[in-house]
Amino acid sequence: MSVGATSVKYVIEAKIDVDGSVDRNDIIGAIFGQTEGIFSSELDFRELQKTGRIGRIEITSTSQGNKTTGKIILPTNLDKFTTALIAAMIESIDRVGPYHAKVTIEKIEDTRAEKKKKIIERARAILCEWEKQKIPEDDEVLKELEEALVKSKVVEFGPDRLPAGPDVESSNELIIVEGRADVINLLRHGYRNVIAVEGVKVPKSISELTRRKKTVIAFLDGDRGGDLILRELLQNSKIDLVARAPYGKEVEELTSREISDALQKAVTADEATKNIKYVAAEKSPQLPEELMQFVKEVNGNLMAIILDEAFQTLTKIPVSELAQKMPEYKNMKYVVFDGVVTQRLVDIVATLDHDVHLIGMRIGDVSKRPPNIHIISADQFVND
Repeated sequence: MSVGATSVKYVIEAKIDVDGSVDRNDIIGAIFGQTEGIFSSELDFRELQKTGRIGRIEITSTSQGNKTTGKIILPTNLDKFTTALIAAMIESIDRVGPYHAKVTIEKIEDTRAEKKKKIIERARAILCEWEKQKIPEDDEVLKELEEALVKSKVVEFGPDRLPAGPDVESSNELIIVEGRADVINLLRHGYRNVIAVEGVKVPKSISELTRRKKTVIAFLDGDRGGDLILRELLQNSKIDLVARAPYGKEVEELTSREISDALQKAVTADEATKNIKYVAAEKSPQLPEELMQFVKEVNGNLMAIILDEAFQTLTKIPVSELAQKMPEYKNMKYVVFDGVVTQRLVDIVATLDHDVHLIGMRIGDVSKRPPNIHIISADQFVND
């Protein structure tokens, strides 16, 4: 079975050099033969093709004298981690028939990223054509709204040329956000006394500006990045109140009602500090002793084990099925697996109303995590 065009996530492209004259069937035979049995049967190339998780292996080759060069193309709808493992297996091929061979991965193309790029380019073209359309002359209301938006355009503040609203200096109240997009969104909804820090490090001009204001509100995203910026602001600036976007949301995407609700629910700096203590606490994670046997069991086996509060096994599954199976176990307490903790896995368990420990071999780019999700990198324990 070949992978359908609509289901392909990645395409592996590799170059092969053989010290002898061989044809495409010899190369395909080497690929299947030398990857068989390296890992579990679920990663056997024939099994992966049979279940439609990888497509047909395309080979183009040219023989000249006692040398053969060629290209290997393999489509896959597996996750990124497993696709990288498949690529490494292909690169491990060192012989074709009796001849020495060398395989080099040239690239792994993310077909979804290419599709996304094309969609964005088309959307930009559509928007450009849309904006060229004239407002009907008899629609005075739309004209007035357009003029109001023009007057609320972003200005630049201080030597760092920080994006800000036009009233950032004249208003007694100041709203500090993270980035330019946040400023634009607040301007869109009538908040003209707003300025962005544009990074974790707080510019000196903002620190000085806060000390000239009667009230300063830090209005930050509902994620770990917002926590880090808040900690920096509290150390370097005068902050009276702290407002946060709902968990998993960014200020730039909030509606008028959500902005108003968040500002009304703003808390004091002291109260906000209590809510971000978990960020510092996770810098030195501890692995419960009861979990060590499970860490050793999954290490190197591409397996995952889901446990309840009493360390009883709820299920053992391949890592490739973890994201799909986790929602079935509402009473999970510990998830131990031979893989990378990703934002997707965190988001899956974020809806649970109790603490959950995700114990992976490595930690990926996880920027949004609620206080009840505890992330531990197990590689430091298996390598000690």
